[in-house]
Amino acid sequence: MSVRKARSRTHRSAAERRCRSALARLVSQRGLLRGNLLERRRVCGKPNCKCTRGERHTNLYLVYSESGKLRQLFVPKRWEPLVRQWAADYHEIRRLLEELSQMYVEKLRSRED
Repeated sequence: MSVRKARSRTHRSAAERRCRSALARLVSQRGLLRGNLLERRRVCGKPNCKCTRGERHTNLYLVYSESGKLRQLFVPKRWEPLVRQWAADYHEIRRLLEELSQMYVEKLRSRED
């Protein structure tokens, strides 16, 4: 049993073309960062600081795994918008890959070319 050669992109469904285009845009335009962002609120310990009255300081951390261990990396304030975008793009790429994979599962189920 042989599988026919893949069709050209014009024979792909509109949903598949849309998904592939979105993936290509995301991969080629900006950076990608695997991990999740964690906001921590803390008290600094200075006696006259606003945090002693309940307005805690907010810090952002990137949480990711490395060699099977969870790591946390502090994100400086000036890097926050860029890091948030990189992480969001990575999560969107994973979502799109899952969507595309599901399309191929359905093709396989229906034995559609």
